[in-house]
Amino acid sequence: MSKMGQMVMDIQSDIADGILSFGAIAERYNINRADVELIAEEMIQEEYNDSMDGDHDSAMASAGFGTDEDYGYYGED
Repeated sequence: MSKMGQMVMDIQSDIADGILSFGAIAERYNINRADVELIAEEMIQEEYNDSMDGDHDSAMASAGFGTDEDYGYYGED
């Protein structure tokens, strides 16, 4: 892993810990606060809705075949 990649991972860890402010994290790594905010935004975007995550059911629904629920099946009783 590159030095920059490791630094981003360390910053993400600090953000996730929630102990330091964005300003303190920026000082720790000698970067702009805006860069820390950008990394935090990217972390949030990574937590996207995976309802269309590429699995079989998602693919079939996307292709117009619907899901089990669309056809009245909701699982075993």
